[in-house]
Amino acid sequence: MEAKIRITLSNISEKKAAAIKNALEPDNVDFPKGLSLTVENLDNALVFNFQSTDNMKKLTSTIDEVLAHVQMALKVIE
Repeated sequence: MEAKIRITLSNISEKKAAAIKNALEPDNVDFPKGLSLTVENLDNALVFNFQSTDNMKKLTSTIDEVLAHVQMALKVIE
């Protein structure tokens, strides 16, 4: 089974988007097996593309963890 999930944070400045991407980079080094994440800036939006070819529980846990890191980064930035 394969799942693809896209989460978009709209109306975000390029500066904030870059700060969030930089904050997440250390976590992307040892990503769980069967999961992948790409992050891209598109037209004042930060887009997270998750893909899983493995356990869906791992996918939901990973998404939850990434979004918690994003929320923390946004709080620190502001």
